[in-house]
Amino acid sequence: MTRTRIGTGPTRRRDQRGPSGPAGTAPGRPPVVPGPRRSPGGPARTPVRITPHELFAERLLAVLSGRRPVHWMLNHSIGEGYQQLVELAPVAPFRTAGARPVVRTCRAHPLVPGIVEASACIATGDRVRAMAFRLEQGPDLRWRCAAVELDGRHDGRPGA
Repeated sequence: MTRTRIGTGPTRRRDQRGPSGPAGTAPGRPPVVPGPRRSPGGPARTPVRITPHELFAERLLAVLSGRRPVHWMLNHSIGEGYQQLVELAPVAPFRTAGARPVVRTCRAHPLVPGIVEASACIATGDRVRAMAFRLEQGPDLRWRCAAVELDGRHDGRPGA
């Protein structure tokens, strides 16, 4: 039995190869040109930077719609914020049988350095609801949810 090293197979001389195009191409294929990565048929994508309040709006929506369990937010919330989520999550105020709820808009309102109050509009089909939350930045520079309100209420029932 003869052992062959990887990459060493039968070799052919240049004149034995089939027709080829410019260097680095196979027959019938365009040359490979290095450059920015592009999506098929579209311009190059630039990375989208998501802000902490937008990220937390998505996380809170995942818990309050029943897609994620409440303990998923344990390391992302503090004090009363987690307790409010524990009370709201069983009700799953954003759970629907039809359209999946989405964050339509999310705005941040900085109070002082390290504390942000944010508001988000949550759309589910034709219905739009409000969600407000407070983020606090800890000594480790991580943001955590400190409070949550839905439709102006803490209990998850729609406001009057």
